[in-house]
Amino acid sequence: MVTGDHIVKSFDTELGELDTKLSQMGGLVEAELHDSLIAFSKRDSRLAERVIATDVRVDQLFEDVEQTVVKMLALRQPMASDLRRIVASLRLSADLERIGDYAANVAKRTIALNQVQTVRAQGGIPALGRLVQHLLKDVLDAMADNDADKALDVRARDEHVDELYNSVFRELLTYMMEDPRNITAATHILFIAKNLERIGDHATNIAETLYFVITGTQLRDARPKSDVTSLTLVDHDSGVSTVAGQPNG
Repeated sequence: MVTGDHIVKSFDTELGELDTKLSQMGGLVEAELHDSLIAFSKRDSRLAERVIATDVRVDQLFEDVEQTVVKMLALRQPMASDLRRIVASLRLSADLERIGDYAANVAKRTIALNQVQTVRAQGGIPALGRLVQHLLKDVLDAMADNDADKALDVRARDEHVDELYNSVFRELLTYMMEDPRNITAATHILFIAKNLERIGDHATNIAETLYFVITGTQLRDARPKSDVTSLTLVDHDSGVSTVAGQPNG
């Protein structure tokens, strides 16, 4: 994030340590997401278990950031851009911690999914996963490079994640309606898809926080969103799903 020299060199050191912890968190959650998707595609429960174990390190770093921020606010009494940067670090770490949680949830669902016969509808998960991986990588790059434009680009692309999630959601509903025996597996895959969609949301939160830290300006316009799954209605007789409030056809 934004850097600068201060008269009190120890303050610069503390700010650097804060950035290092955030960078470490970013690297860990990026690896968690990657490995959880590999575990899903290969039905590898051992790898999924390692992902879950890794999340403990992310939680510890979050606690470290939280303690560092409280200490700096109490002892340094920062002003202006320094205050913005320190407070933003807490928000960034919270979003990174949640991304780690969702990646671990993907791994947990993968382990459960490996206990049942899977369904064909998992084809959309790798595509959704790749999209979310790109989003996370780019927002971490924006964090490292203090790039407000890249942060804005990440924010705009979250809508693509929603659109693909909607498609996966409808496909899974179709499989469940076709054969009740698919319900258990399809439900686990549905939760995996939702976890990935939520990772996209938190990557977008990071992008918005970064933009504020770098520019000092809050983004006031509504975030582009396309997730309509909460409004989806299913006709059990025809097997057709529609979105409430939108015309059929």
